[in-house]
Amino acid sequence: MLFAMICGHALMDFSLQNDTMALEKNRHSTTPLQKAVPWYYWLGAHALIHGGMVSYITGYQVLGIAETVIHAFIDFGKCEKWFSIHVDQVLHILCKVVWYVLVLYVLAS
Repeated sequence: MLFAMICGHALMDFSLQNDTMALEKNRHSTTPLQKAVPWYYWLGAHALIHGGMVSYITGYQVLGIAETVIHAFIDFGKCEKWFSIHVDQVLHILCKVVWYVLVLYVLAS
């Protein structure tokens, strides 16, 4: 399950996140598209995709919701340049470890 979540993360954050999503989820984007579709729509949609993946893999909707919220906050921090992409990725993977531990020792018991 942990491996599946990490693979899902790589798929959602790199292969399936197109350039438009990567640019427009940043509130500092100045593209014409940003005027038509606000940054928080893009960030929210991106985070929801990650949350859906976690929910699907773990079978727990509450973990999908937690992933959605936390993923959005982490990506917001990266877009604000509070930390690097390396820290961003470590935080995302740590979340998957936490979800895995919760499934094993809390939710499944």
